Amino acid sequence: MINFNSNSIVALLLSVIFSFLFSVNAAANTKLNTEPNSKYRAEFTLKKTCPPSFELMEDGTCELRNMYQFYNSVQGRGLGGTQTSLPKHRDGFTPAQIDLGRYLFFDPALSKDNSISCASCHQPEKGFSDDLDRSIGITGEKVGRSAPTLWNVAFLDKFFWDGRADTLEEQAVGPLFDAKEMGNSPEHLLKTLNAIPVYLDMFKVAFPNSDKISIADISASLAAFQSTLISLNSRYDQYAHGHHDALNENEIKGLNIFRSFVARCAECHQPPLFTNNQIAVIGTPDPEGMPFDIGAEKTFNNKKNRGGFKVPTLRNIAKTAPYMHSGGMKDLREATEFYNKGRGHAIPEGEDLLIHWHIWEPDLQDKELDLIVEFLQTLTDESLTPKLPTKLPSGLPVIDRKYAQQKQKQQNNITVSGDEDE
Repeated sequence: MINFNSNSIVALLLSVIFSFLFSVNAAANTKLNTEPNSKYRAEFTLKKTCPPSFELMEDGTCELRNMYQFYNSVQGRGLGGTQTSLPKHRDGFTPAQIDLGRYLFFDPALSKDNSISCASCHQPEKGFSDDLDRSIGITGEKVGRSAPTLWNVAFLDKFFWDGRADTLEEQAVGPLFDAKEMGNSPEHLLKTLNAIPVYLDMFKVAFPNSDKISIADISASLAAFQSTLISLNSRYDQYAHGHHDALNENEIKGLNIFRSFVARCAECHQPPLFTNNQIAVIGTPDPEGMPFDIGAEKTFNNKKNRGGFKVPTLRNIAKTAPYMHSGGMKDLREATEFYNKGRGHAIPEGEDLLIHWHIWEPDLQDKELDLIVEFLQTLTDESLTPKLPTKLPSGLPVIDRKYAQQKQKQQNNITVSGDEDE
């Protein structure tokens, strides 16, 4: 039997009261804040400084700085050893454009019914993914594929699992106007943002040469923010830069297996990005009951790409389970073992896929697979995770109502304990 003291009873009552008040407030916050309240507007000032790891240039734009820029590599794409250069990347946005993109990214006002934001499927604490096998869109139903991480997207030149977008801007607006994702339309989105006085102010600051809010400026802001999601300071990176004590003996063994000609992991997941950003057909199975996903065949109108998907980065991979385009593999051990089972072992009956030539039968031992998984844990680096806004220009809950309620519940989760009568 649990004994309650007066303090625990008061704490429990306060928790119930706070939860009730929050639920009432959250319900009220489903409507946009369109009042031209000068005091409220004064709370939002776009930053004039660049994010960490970016340098403010004379022209007022931010440029990325990192250790890898001091190295060279074959084809300039990170081919070679551990000290190799990175491919070209996107930067050159102003601090105001980046900060405006941060507000937009976390604001449910970008969806058709103010219910979800970009961050609903790309949550910072979940590796800028959502820990679901397939993301849930505005309809409440699962979409066709999982949400890929957004870490280091500044270095990519293909976006989405099927590689159908070529720029960050194109990638940014894709989910906005997808009926199963955020469900919006250009007309409705512009109407929404133009009705929010704070956003009108912000866009004038971020884009002084524009006389009104445009889809181009919205996509540029989102691209600006996403270009700052840089993860290049993991323990692996410290090891690569010469600090060999950053990895232990097993992790170094795992790295060596990962890069070996037997395992061949690094041929597609090339350091330092741990992706070659190319399309590969590897024969991953779709969930039972789902139709076969043709992947990049549709993008490139080429049957050679049937069942092909973009090679994902392994950066922060320990944070983004489950894995593969359909989230069919629950953990890193299962995903790693998939590549050890031989070419085409999971191809659905009736499908004749052109499996990527790097996929073969390495016949690794269980201990070697475990070492690879141990090494993959060293790719975690969230040191440059951006700060969530405390409030939004729209007045809506940050990320979405469900996320806000979960955070409030965690804050109010008071554990009541006491002695138990025997």
